[in-house]
This record gives sequence, C-alpha cells and structure tokens, in this order.
Amino acid sequence: MAPSALDIEEEQRHFSNVISTFQNYASYSLAASNRRRKDLFTLPQADQELLSSLGYKEKLEEVDKAIITNAEFLKQVVADPEIFGHDVDDGDDEETGEGEQVEGRNLSSQSQEHQHTHNHDGPDQSHSRSHSHHNHHSGGHDQNHGHSHDHGGRRQKRYKPTEFDMDKLRSTLKQLVRDWSEEGAEERKTSYEPMKEALLAHFSDIPREERRNFRVLVPGAGLGRLAYDVANLGFACQGNEFSHYMLLTSFLILNRSEEVKIHTIYPYVHSFSNVPTRASMLRAISIPDVLPNLPAGSNFSLVAGDFEEIYGGKADPDEPQSGLWDAVMTCFFIDTAKNIVNYLRIIHRILAPGGVWINLGPLLWHWENNNTNDPSVELDLAEVKELARKIGFELKVDRFTLLPSKFSSDKDFDIYQNEKTIDATYTTNSEGMLGYTYRTAFWTATKIL
Repeated sequence: MAPSALDIEEEQRHFSNVISTFQNYASYSLAASNRRRKDLFTLPQADQELLSSLGYKEKLEEVDKAIITNAEFLKQVVADPEIFGHDVDDGDDEETGEGEQVEGRNLSSQSQEHQHTHNHDGPDQSHSRSHSHHNHHSGGHDQNHGHSHDHGGRRQKRYKPTEFDMDKLRSTLKQLVRDWSEEGAEERKTSYEPMKEALLAHFSDIPREERRNFRVLVPGAGLGRLAYDVANLGFACQGNEFSHYMLLTSFLILNRSEEVKIHTIYPYVHSFSNVPTRASMLRAISIPDVLPNLPAGSNFSLVAGDFEEIYGGKADPDEPQSGLWDAVMTCFFIDTAKNIVNYLRIIHRILAPGGVWINLGPLLWHWENNNTNDPSVELDLAEVKELARKIGFELKVDRFTLLPSKFSSDKDFDIYQNEKTIDATYTTNSEGMLGYTYRTAFWTATKIL
C-alpha cells in the first residue's frame, strides 16, 4: 500500500530533524564542555588550583578538539542529503550562520522499495536497534519531531535537537567502532563469525562460484558490516535497516570510502564516567578497517524501512517476498519486535522450503515498559524457541556438524554446535571501567512446514 501524504510529510519532517541533529552536534557537544568549565569556576580557588595541576583544563581543550574532529566527519555524512530523495531545508546553519544548498544526486538504481546497491533511504520513526544498557529505548520514537520543513513555503523555526536525538548520534559513532574499525574486530568475531560459519555450514555443498544464486537477508543491518561480509562470501545479500542515523552513516562508509582508515573519530569523549585514563577517553578510532569493495558480479543491496512493512505483506503465496530467501540472519534483532509472533511468521513466510534462519542475540525487549502506548509482547528464551517450532521451524538442538578448522590442517576439525549460548558485548568501550556482557542465544533453524 502506497504511503499517504501525511506519512510522506512525517517522514520528510523526521529526516530533516535527523539532518539537523548531525549539523548541531558540535555546538551541542561543546556546550557540555563549557558547562564543565563553568562548574570548575564555581569551586573554591584552592580546589581549582588542584584540578588545574592535574591538567583538567587542558583535558577539556583536548576534548573540544576531538569534538570538532567528530563534527567534521559528521558533516561529510550529511553533505549530500538530497541523494536520499528528500528535500532538506537547511535553514540557518547554527554553527556558521549560513545555510548551504547541495545539489542532489540521481540514484538510478533506486526502486519503489527504496532498494539500491550500497545505497540507503527510508523512514526512521521508531527506535534504532540499540542495545544500550543505560537506556533500553535509546533509539525510541521521538514524539516531538518538530518542524524544519514547511510544504507551504514558510520557513519554520529551525529544529533544536534533543538529548534523545544526540544520544542516537553518539550511539552511531560507537556503532562505527563495532562495525568498521580494527578495535571492533573482537566484537565482530564473537557475534558475526558464528553466524557466517553457520551459513557456510548450511551451504557447505555449494561451490563458492554458485553462492550468488542463494539469497540471504539481514534485517536490522545497522551500519551494514554483517551484510557486507555475507556478500563478500559470495552470496546474494540484502540488508534491511530502519534508522536514518545508520543509513546516512553507512552510505558514506560503503559508497564514499576511497581508502582504508580515511576517517578519524573520537567516540568516547562524550562521557567522563568510568574512564581509566585521559588517553583511553581521547583515543582516536580510524575507519573503515577495510575498503568495502566487492568482486565484480557481487549482489549486495540495502533496503530502508520497517521490516514488517517491507517483508510482511499478507499470507499470500503470490506475495513477492514469500519463499524468496534461502537464509535469514538476525543479529541482535528479534528483541526489537513489538509482536515477536509476527516477526517469526514473517521470517518463516519469506524463507524458501528448507531455508535456514540463523539467530544470535539477547532478549532485551525494546518496547517493554514503553511510554508510547505501543503494544509489546515479551517472551522468555524457552518460549521463543517453542514459538518458533509451532510456527514451523526445526531448531537443531542436538545435532553437531564437523567443520574444517580455518586455523589448522585439513585433518583437524572444529565442532560446530547449532544451538548454544555465546557471551558477547555490544558497542562496549574495551578500555572503559564498565562493560556489559550479554549471554546471547545462538541457533540455526530450518523451515520445515
């Protein structure tokens, strides 16, 4: 069903607000540093002198410089917002006092479903797929989008980003560490490698040159690394993502990266809590760790929008997505459901007979105790697995597969277990004093009904 005029206007308004959040990052973040300076000057003179002897003022100056570097990167992310098919009203630039108009690019590969190779577009009116412990709904739907665009031609007051908006932007910087830096390699190894190994195990009898004939869907693709890795294995892979913050940023990484480590960010300068040293807080992260090119003939795309809206459809065998996918890979995703029953039904419906669903993640139900009156169904792990069986999946609980070890000779084998618990972190600061570890559920399941 085509979106209504109201839906289009709301999407346009929200997209403009996201762009405004990127553009106002520097002024918002520098204001936090100024507050710390102001707090310093409220202390007794003796206390100020002691803190000055520790280099506290100099640290604030270094943080300011890091924020400016982050802002320069974020400006690149939103340099050409019109390529996403939205008419963005820049208004008066808060930092320079000048508005900037950028010519849009024609994305000829864009389709009605907002699909394009390495390109991104679409709505983000719900929570991002964040697994932040300090705020379970850190990507939640902001009920106060504000107006930065007026279809009647009147210039509205420029949208002022909230702390909620900035939290999502800061989370995106941390997500860049997880997906596209050398520092994030350990997290990717813990979360992505078991899933990729399970995919290869399921299609172990398929020669690499024939993998392009098998379609893999990665819902909740975030910044796109897992989907990119799957495409790099030779499969036809499509990622699906909802968040404009993720979509804008991944577009830059996937389409505008001309060399490895071309960008530098400082993702850990926004909080002074649980910091062991100044160096750990101010350490620079270089991205991307690989040049995201793919071999000729690769089939890799990202589709923007809501998973249920794009892939749900009706229980109609003639519906385009029905039975289309040979594998669905959900990483830190299924707990974003309001109705987990519908998520699993969709996954089952879009899989081909005998298709495989590979899952890894916790059950941090994103809509639990929400204040937006949205429905939310929260199941425990045993219930989720039983639900999957009732819908028509076979979870491979007791079966083991021998796989050749990539780290040993051909005569040695690793034991691959189809269902297990894996300890994993999510955008954790490896040098911080606080970290959370998820006991994630990992399984492979095949469509049998």
